[in-house]
Amino acid sequence: MNPKQHRHSKWIALAVILTAPLLYVIDIFIINMAIPGIQKGVQATDGEVQLVIAGYLLGSASFLITGGRAGDYLGRKKIFFLGMLLFTLTSCGCGLAQTPLELNIMRFLQGVSSSLMVPQSIAFIQVLFTDPQERAKAIGWYGITLSIAAIIGQILGGYLVDTHFLIAGWRLIFFINLPVGIVSLWAIRKYLDETPRDTGQQFDYSGAAILTAGLVCLIYPLTKGREMGWPLWAIGLMLLAVFIFAFFIRDQQTKTLLQKGSLIDTALFKIREFNIGLLAVLFHFMMHTAFLLMSAVYLQNGLGYTALDCGMFFLPHAVLFMISSVLASKLIVRSGKKVLQAGLLIILISFILQLLLFRPHVSTMNVILLIGLYGLGNGLVLPFLLNIVLKSVPVKFAGAAAGVFSTFQQTASALGISIVGGVFYYVINSSPHFPDYSKALDWGILTGICCLAIVGWMLWLLPENMDMHTADIPAEGI
Repeated sequence: MNPKQHRHSKWIALAVILTAPLLYVIDIFIINMAIPGIQKGVQATDGEVQLVIAGYLLGSASFLITGGRAGDYLGRKKIFFLGMLLFTLTSCGCGLAQTPLELNIMRFLQGVSSSLMVPQSIAFIQVLFTDPQERAKAIGWYGITLSIAAIIGQILGGYLVDTHFLIAGWRLIFFINLPVGIVSLWAIRKYLDETPRDTGQQFDYSGAAILTAGLVCLIYPLTKGREMGWPLWAIGLMLLAVFIFAFFIRDQQTKTLLQKGSLIDTALFKIREFNIGLLAVLFHFMMHTAFLLMSAVYLQNGLGYTALDCGMFFLPHAVLFMISSVLASKLIVRSGKKVLQAGLLIILISFILQLLLFRPHVSTMNVILLIGLYGLGNGLVLPFLLNIVLKSVPVKFAGAAAGVFSTFQQTASALGISIVGGVFYYVINSSPHFPDYSKALDWGILTGICCLAIVGWMLWLLPENMDMHTADIPAEGI
């Protein structure tokens, strides 16, 4: 192969690689628009429908690090192909589900399969693009793909849910992955080469299993327990989760000391700024993911908009997010954390205005403007949280820290759906015959403001002279 053909083949390979983050992010955002339709379609309770979102994030969070190491150990092409195959099959399983339990099991497995394919896409970029300029361009396309996926997910979700076809519209949001998955599987076989195997890598299967058990014991009772009046089993599971997490930390410390290939390198948590950054990530993603869910439910069930209208309302939000994130990438090197603090202030203004204006007769323009204002502020914050987490981390820990960041991000999103979303649904269910969606959104937003205040406090604790350079791989989610 001559050099020109090699260059062309790299960019073709990049297009194939980017199908993983594309599908993964689409399936995060497409579900928000479809939640009311899914709830009616499978007769799910509020807690069960929260798990449709949280279970996907939970499956992904539990195995992201393991998925990345599987590619190193067994070959990235092989694991990428397997992840895409399982993602396609589990997507179809979601579309065929007849009960909430079936849907939630398949959504969890869909999240697990995404944890196999998404880390390979990032690793392939590092392998294929060794020239710094080409790598920067490839990473730029990765970030663009995440943004496009969020827009596609919101609009496509709204369109498909309102589609009256041979099957219910909400099922189409899962079946749409079938043709894309088949084409991707063919392209992976044809255009990607296998990478060398690093058999020196050790797998921490037990660590992944312990982490998953702890997260399930926490997330499940937070959603189901709330709507059942906090029975003893729910309280017992949450207490068990505390003990499991304590055991997990001890297990990881022991494996780190003995160099047995721990899931998480606990030496990272000795870095103060790293811990502060992770807390900022935790509370920001809790607030953000819950806000997307609450907004979609409020607009459809509370104000009576169609799913397609709802999807279109979020288009300015996505566009303003991209514009502000591009602007912030230029300002952040000079102004540091002040850019993120400005973003938090804009989000706070959006939330206060929503508390004042989001009532049954709110105008469509006000809805679009205030959700768009939220996107404008979030674009100054969310893509750069990874910079905060990594800025004080030694280079030798950069890969491990990025893995911890991704795991923390997904876990925080699942907790946001369970806790902040739980407040929203609790208020709705307090008057089941006359649900007050405006009051529920108010309480959900107030809880989100509390999260926002903690993020602001974490940023204030960080040193002023931060070396804020844009991270290699952007954070996921709009």
